[in-house]
Amino acid sequence: MSKQQPIELFMPPNTLRAKAGGGFGGVDMAALKRAEAALETMKGEFGAMAAQSVAALAAAYQACAAEPSPERCAALLRAAHDIKGMAGTFGYPLKGRLGASLARLTADCPGGLPMKLAQAHVAAIQLVLARDLKGDDDKPTLALLEELERQVAAATGKR
Repeated sequence: MSKQQPIELFMPPNTLRAKAGGGFGGVDMAALKRAEAALETMKGEFGAMAAQSVAALAAAYQACAAEPSPERCAALLRAAHDIKGMAGTFGYPLKGRLGASLARLTADCPGGLPMKLAQAHVAAIQLVLARDLKGDDDKPTLALLEELERQVAAATGKR
């Protein structure tokens, strides 16, 4: 047998933290409390803001349906992203999933936007707002959402 050499480990210094300005210093609890207080004061406006975002989505859909163009589809995509992004803050998780599904459809559909499927998303989002479905456990809406997601997966070729 050959004589084994001892293993020598070399650990290079980690200078990334120093270059990036140090580590994360933890959560600033005072800033967090201020943000929570600001959200609490805005809570009364959430209903109006949610309605405005849905109205903007419906208008973007109508414009795109009337005369499809890359610019109008991009506006619909932005409106769907807005719905997706704001839904959690406003307390509408189903609306958020519907917005995400519509955004996926608008962004990823290779053969052009299937307008009937986009229209179904917009109508479902309007329904969630009209019925004030703030939870994520409304069985009929969940069934509709899951079917729309399946249709989007089929239309985009992505799961």
